[in-house]
Amino acid sequence: MEDPFRLADDLGPLKLVHIWLPTVGLKAVVAIDNIACGPAVGGVRMAQDVTSEEAFRLARAMSFKNAAAGLPHGGGKSVICADPKMPLDDKERLIRAFATVIADLADYIPGPDMGTDELAMGWIHDEIGRAVGLPRELGGIPLDEIGATAFGLVAAIDVAAQHLELPLAGARVVIQGFGSVGKHAARFLAEKGAVLVAASDTQGTIVDDDGLDVAELIALKGEGRPLREHPCGKKLAGDAVIDIPCDIWIPAARPDVINAGNFSRLRTKLVAQGANIPCTPEAEAALAARGVLVLPDFIANAGGVICAAIEYQGGSEASAFAAIDEKIRTNIRAVLDRTAASRMLPRAAAVGLAKTRIERAMRTRRWEH
Repeated sequence: MEDPFRLADDLGPLKLVHIWLPTVGLKAVVAIDNIACGPAVGGVRMAQDVTSEEAFRLARAMSFKNAAAGLPHGGGKSVICADPKMPLDDKERLIRAFATVIADLADYIPGPDMGTDELAMGWIHDEIGRAVGLPRELGGIPLDEIGATAFGLVAAIDVAAQHLELPLAGARVVIQGFGSVGKHAARFLAEKGAVLVAASDTQGTIVDDDGLDVAELIALKGEGRPLREHPCGKKLAGDAVIDIPCDIWIPAARPDVINAGNFSRLRTKLVAQGANIPCTPEAEAALAARGVLVLPDFIANAGGVICAAIEYQGGSEASAFAAIDEKIRTNIRAVLDRTAASRMLPRAAAVGLAKTRIERAMRTRRWEH
């Protein structure tokens, strides 16, 4: 049996709650890592193979993400073990049941994540009165719809590209996971003149050395169809997305997609982590040794949680975009400057930045952190 507490340390987790409600088939885990900076904000992930350890690792990433962004929130994450493509009525029943169970976890504020969206957050909010990433009709800022995470990711890429003296105009981009983050990242990068040469989803990889039409791919996914149904480009297996040469490689799907067994296949200058924990520590270190710049997830993809925090405080969409741009550019510059000065890995520099802020906040708390 997995033991998520083997990863526990002085920062957390504060709570790790296992949920089993057989009457509706609900199996879930809520991980609240650290609330020294404020109530934990973190997404509700739905997938069939999620684990307690994944929940904890993702919650820790959220603690670092919120602290690094200077937000008044700690880190949490919940995972529901279920098929996110189930019939909508069944999904609503499951998520509403989940919401009622977490009603008393007042130090956890749910948000959208892989397998859930603004509508799901609306259901949760209807049940317990708290959630972020709400539909516009409920006064929310629908962060997936507007591409908040991707907007911040591209701001991070822009800063890193300048650091590498890599012009974004004409830069070749590969995106692993053409979902809510990946498709918007492709759109924002295309607006800067970058060229999408490959993308993947759960059905496979599509490649075109001359460039893929981003708008057409987004429209295809909007119809619920896989990338392989696009008439242009070469169709390959999903794992082949790792092998496509590029300037910028963006993992925007599941954890640990780049690991000790496949990092050597990557041929890129920059890895911008659109997903949470998409590379193992061993892979990041090995890529750095090869001269590949890896932007840590909790710095580069913090746009969504920054947007959520602005929404929670009653701010506007415009103020959210401004905060995302300013905070992420500032933090990426700080990480790159610290990396250059100390020769440490970007992740080590980023963790140091986040931990310092959390530990300072913890000194103001009497008991819980």
